[in-house]
Amino acid sequence: MPRPAEPHAPVSREVDLNADLGEEISDDAGLLAVVTSANVACGFHAGNRATMQAVCAEAVRRGVALGAQVSYADRENFGRVARDVAPRLLIDQVTEQVGTLAEIARAEGGEVAYLKPHGALYHRVAVDPVQASAVLAGSGSLPLLGMPGAVLLALALGEGRLVRHEGFPDRAYADDGRLVPRDVPGALVTDPAEVAARAVDLAALVDSVCVHGDSPGAVATADAVRRALEAAGHRVTSCWSSTG
Repeated sequence: MPRPAEPHAPVSREVDLNADLGEEISDDAGLLAVVTSANVACGFHAGNRATMQAVCAEAVRRGVALGAQVSYADRENFGRVARDVAPRLLIDQVTEQVGTLAEIARAEGGEVAYLKPHGALYHRVAVDPVQASAVLAGSGSLPLLGMPGAVLLALALGEGRLVRHEGFPDRAYADDGRLVPRDVPGALVTDPAEVAARAVDLAALVDSVCVHGDSPGAVATADAVRRALEAAGHRVTSCWSSTG
């Protein structure tokens, strides 16, 4: 996992806490009581209009920022298998997903504040400028959330778009700063106390920390992360408050 340059405690700052919601397997209500940004599944890897509506309604009620979590069209594999999708088709797929969530969010009195790719698409657009450009083209002018160094974020910055960087305290990092593949032993960090400690380290380096909503005990882990961040002096708040 990336570490601060200095070994002392990080300077207190504002930090966002995000999680994946609306995936039909997560405790959405429980997570929305803890997180400050919700990456909402838009139906291509998981979710449907009913889950999107429920998440949007509760997020608006709680003041949680809404993000479009776009994916390859691959419900069978939960969007976690790499796909070679033609750029024009990928643009259309991203446009459809964002448009569906935006319509539902507006109906609930909210708006889509940012976009975050999911699963295999997330990792592909970190290194592939063709697919990254397609995601940008399909996402209108939305701000982007992703890992430091991602091609997607570099291209977005080149277009003058807002980007925010995130880290994953519940995932192991390789030496190159990318995530260890899920099928490698030790790739998933499951102890809430360890995840919380790693989140405090990451808070010195990124704008937002992510807790995976489909992980066992996700709500308890997210709660432990939030309490640890606040105990370290950070203000846990959405990093999208200035976007809309």
